[in-house]
Amino acid sequence: MTAAELRKYFHKGKANAYAWPGGYPMFYVCSDSGVLCPACVTKERGRILRSTHERARDGWAIEGIDVNWEDAQLYCNHCNERIESAYAEDELN
Repeated sequence: MTAAELRKYFHKGKANAYAWPGGYPMFYVCSDSGVLCPACVTKERGRILRSTHERARDGWAIEGIDVNWEDAQLYCNHCNERIESAYAEDELN
């Protein structure tokens, strides 16, 4: 992914948390295979965009973005918060 492509996933300075259309919860995959929640991508935006643009090997470059369809145990590797899933929320209750 290029930095220009990544910028399309920001709206008013915030990383998109939900896919459009559909409103499905999204997560971001880093070059070190780590997973980031949208809040951490927003918080670390400068570092991530710079790393993605420079193709740095520091682990912050975003390689992809995906929807969390059914993983009720997907956690952000930066803040340790659980990333909402589209269809596994009923399993938690």
